[in-house]
Amino acid sequence: MAKKIWILSGAGLSAESGLRTFRDHDGLWEEYDVMEVCSIEGWRRDRDKVTRFYDARRAQLAHVLPNAAHYYIASLEERYPDRLINMTQNVDDLLERAGCCHVIHLHGTLTDLRCEECGSVFHIGYAHQEGFCCPKCGSARVRHNVVMFGESAPAYRHLYEAMDEAGLFIAIGTSGQVIDVGSIAERVALSVFVNPKREEEPRWGREIGWLDERFDRFIQKKATEAIDEIEEVIREFVANL
Repeated sequence: MAKKIWILSGAGLSAESGLRTFRDHDGLWEEYDVMEVCSIEGWRRDRDKVTRFYDARRAQLAHVLPNAAHYYIASLEERYPDRLINMTQNVDDLLERAGCCHVIHLHGTLTDLRCEECGSVFHIGYAHQEGFCCPKCGSARVRHNVVMFGESAPAYRHLYEAMDEAGLFIAIGTSGQVIDVGSIAERVALSVFVNPKREEEPRWGREIGWLDERFDRFIQKKATEAIDEIEEVIREFVANL
């Protein structure tokens, strides 16, 4: 069975569309204590504050558009329908709006709510949460469908499946602070790291170093600027299958 192309995207992919990240200069961490709005402890302490935060993120998302890198990934999905694993750490819907139909959202989806009673997930688009009830059981106890710090991430099972299926791993716009992409890179035959800057790797049980050093190739560019080089790598990989 032919090995697959695995693309794992992070916040840097959507930052070029104008969605601010937490970690960058002028990022959301300058306005919020991340543990107050993005952790299960913060949620239990002040549900209203966390709900307002995600309402604001949804409203912001309504006014941004996919960029060239989103559209490029959509084109890959069309060209390699049975060979592309399209996985993202992002909770926005920009990949879908660019035309992607098979996106694995590792951390949930901002445009959905989740029922705390029955677990159903339902779409609300860019609306505020107030007034929504679960369409399945009628409960008013609903919340954002985004995985918070301190919660399990059920979709992570796809990470382990992809490690066995992929022959080419391309990490785009991720800092490696949440998912240990360096270890993934060392388990896949060919790996590419796409990022405009070098990222200092978290310890993950080893000495601190540069994350890109664990990949076979480092494309030090923004995602939209790296499209031609990514395409070159993919074409060569497919040609050698």
